[in-house]
This record gives sequence, C-alpha cells and structure tokens, in this order.
Amino acid sequence: MSKKIFLCAICNISSGSCNEDCKFCTQSVRFKADIPRYLTKPIDQIVEEAKVARANGAHGFCLVTAGKGMDDKKEAFVIAACQAVKAVVPDILVIACNGTASLEQLQRLKAAGVDAYNHNLETSRDYYEKICTTHDWDDRLQTCKNAKEAGLFLISGGIFGMGESEADRQSFLETVASLSPMSVPVNFFHPNPALPLENNLTSIDEAFAIIRKAKAMLPESRIMIAGGREITFGDRQHEIFDAGADAIVIGNYLTTSGESPERDFEMIKKAGCVIAEECHE
Repeated sequence: MSKKIFLCAICNISSGSCNEDCKFCTQSVRFKADIPRYLTKPIDQIVEEAKVARANGAHGFCLVTAGKGMDDKKEAFVIAACQAVKAVVPDILVIACNGTASLEQLQRLKAAGVDAYNHNLETSRDYYEKICTTHDWDDRLQTCKNAKEAGLFLISGGIFGMGESEADRQSFLETVASLSPMSVPVNFFHPNPALPLENNLTSIDEAFAIIRKAKAMLPESRIMIAGGREITFGDRQHEIFDAGADAIVIGNYLTTSGESPERDFEMIKKAGCVIAEECHE
C-alpha cells in the first residue's frame, strides 16, 4: 500500500512585529529583514487561504502570529480567525501557533475550536541561549506541556543547520520525543542576509540522516518537513519520504515562498506516495 502523506498549510496572520532576538527569524524587528509586516491579516483573507489550502489537499491549517506570546487582543484575534475558518471549512484541522502560552489561554483556544497547538523547541536547551537571549527555552517547553494538558494536539519540532552540535541535536530530539507530539516539524535553516546566522548543514546527506534519526526516535509521531525543504533537497525532495517523512508543509512559509502545489503533487507521486485523505491516517 502506498505511503500516505499529510499536507499542512501555514497562514501568517500577524507578520514581522516580534521584539525577540531569535537569530534564525526574519520576523524579528531587530534584524530589519525585507519581509511583509502587518499587525493582523483580514479575516476574510484568512478564510480564503484556508479554502485554497483545503482544495489543495491540506488537512492542517496553521494560524501563526509574530511575537513571544499571546496577550488578550491576540488571543481574541486567533479565536475569531479560527471560528471564521471552521464556519466555512469545517473539516480542516485548525492549528494555532502563537508563542508561549499559559494553560488557561490554551484551554480557551481549545474551547473556541482550535484543534492543535504548534510550539517549536527549535533546538536543545543548552544551545538555545546561543541563538536567543530574550526568553528562556524552558518557557517553550512549558508551553508544550500546557498544550497537552489543555487537550490540544501538540505539534513541536525545530530547526537544523544553525550551528548546533550532534549532541545538541540528540538532546533536542530526546526532549521532543518525551513530549510525544502528534507532529514534529523538521525545518532546515533558510539563510537571509539580514540575519546573523549562516546555514551550517554540511550536505544533503546530512539532512536525510536527520530525518531518519527523527523518525527512529519518534516512530509514532508524524515527521513533517517544513521550512528550508526546497533549498536543502532541491530535485531530491521526493527522497524525504523514504527517509521517514510522512508530512510536508504545502504552499508558502511564514516569510519565504514554497513550491507550487502542483510541483508538490508531482513530487509525492514520483515518490510512490499518495496524499492522505483523512487527518489521522
């Protein structure tokens, strides 16, 4: 039987207004990257993007906001966007990705119809202080635990190629595995001239090895290849599924462009796989 690939789409509903100093992120105002910046995206536009995502086979739709966490205004906006999407696209899994959050905030998102929460650990506890100084890694870990306690599906992964060591990668994956997330986004750092980091992956084979290791350590979780897929794997993208990936982000990312859906469909077919028809296949 052909391997089933889960598709997820990202909607950047609040862009480029983050005050944190994460060295890997163009959303930070500190680095002045040339990206679209807006406080909120019109809800009608969010709904249209959800309709397109679902028409392209995506079962997950992630509402992403810039910034460290949620205040009351941001929480209300995420809830309004979620409910508007669910009213028009009821069979899509709505994922919120809004930074650090308390148990009470996440319980309110759950009650409003949000299905899952995405909060990436990004890298190991020891390495995180090398790439971000404005908040603690432990705050991120606690948010992941809060999401599970609130009854939300947890999505948590990270970024490879930021200068981390093999020991950092091992420690990071061990922590993610301890959380038993539904899905693990595996991102590969996408360099930007405005950012202080450079891509530190040594080869495409190293990237495939990372996917194999992630799947070996998280056999029950969905391994989703997300940001950096196109620049990392090029015309060998179809090989990610043999390495252990069973999900991809389709369409554009937060501040960078992705493949066209048609090319991704061709890639999935080339790999001998099919698009999952149900969220939990």
